[in-house]
Amino acid sequence: MKPLQSIGRSLGAKLFVSHFLVALVVAFTLLTALYLIAPVIFGSLMSGMMEGTAGMMQSPQMSGMMDSVGRAFGLTLLYSLLIAGVVAAATAASSSLFVSRRIVGPLRRMITATRRISAGRYGERVPVGQEDELGALSKSFNFMASSLEEAEKQRLELIGNVSHELRTPLSTLQGYMEGLMEGVIEPSDETWAILYEEAERMRRIVDDLRQLSSAEAGQLDLKMAAVSPEEVMLAATERMLPLFSEKGVELKSAAPEDLPAVSADADRVVQILTNLLGNALRHTPAAGRVTVEAGTRDGKVVFRVRDTGEGISPEHLPRVFERFYRAEKSRSREGGGSGLGLAISRALVETMGGSMTVESPGPKEGATFSFTLLVARR
Repeated sequence: MKPLQSIGRSLGAKLFVSHFLVALVVAFTLLTALYLIAPVIFGSLMSGMMEGTAGMMQSPQMSGMMDSVGRAFGLTLLYSLLIAGVVAAATAASSSLFVSRRIVGPLRRMITATRRISAGRYGERVPVGQEDELGALSKSFNFMASSLEEAEKQRLELIGNVSHELRTPLSTLQGYMEGLMEGVIEPSDETWAILYEEAERMRRIVDDLRQLSSAEAGQLDLKMAAVSPEEVMLAATERMLPLFSEKGVELKSAAPEDLPAVSADADRVVQILTNLLGNALRHTPAAGRVTVEAGTRDGKVVFRVRDTGEGISPEHLPRVFERFYRAEKSRSREGGGSGLGLAISRALVETMGGSMTVESPGPKEGATFSFTLLVARR
């Protein structure tokens, strides 16, 4: 009983029945009209013929013959209509079945693909048929499946990257603690400094992840106000200048005097510029140069951080802002970055209504990170 109920509730059965009933109503109406009108027309024609041959029709034989012709015509019409009705019903059933399958087939494939995706098979796709509503639905479904597959891939990469980033300081802490417990390593200021540095590194990674999550979810408490581009640039460069001097990298700042104020959180803008300057410093060798610039474009203020460092290959540019992404997988994590600075910077810029991009001619050609902020209303 349940299979019959499920079939009755299915979209395919409903489409089939609806099309079949419509076709049957049309066929029944046509046959009924023929059955009712044809005898009247036949009678009228026969009456006209009988009036034209009135003398001949007065004989009993001719009268009986006309009655037989009328009955034969009626039976012939009835049988013809019955046969035509059966053929019409079969044609209606076939066409209804064809139409319902054409509509329900893609939907059933989507249901099957949806179940497989819910089971974790994110590579599932459905074929795209004709360029109609069902085809558009199939394309949207495939786009959604691709997005889910990419999100799952990023989730797995994030888990692997977080575990990898935390494993190094944890292993260092565990090794030193075992050495201290067994007496192999003598307690000293240097030992405690190493332990503190590794613990601080783990704290920084956790704090960066929390901040990035809050920024992407739009849950950061921003203190939006009219901010002077020159002031935030000066604050960031003064903060980073000792590190640049220590490495021997030149740091320059350039901005026109008539720049309009931007609508932003001043502390967050300084944080973004500091992250970009720190990234440029890590990838620029000694005797290199990093320049911070600001200007206007399309009614917005554009900040740029240019360096003459390692540059970025074209295939790596689209992934620069991903969490923990490094163009060189073998690069040491000891360069001071958590691998989250660029992702945090872009999330902060977007939270304040701007956008961030990166450009690079190629390896050894340097790179330019740019971000825009809206001009503050006066």
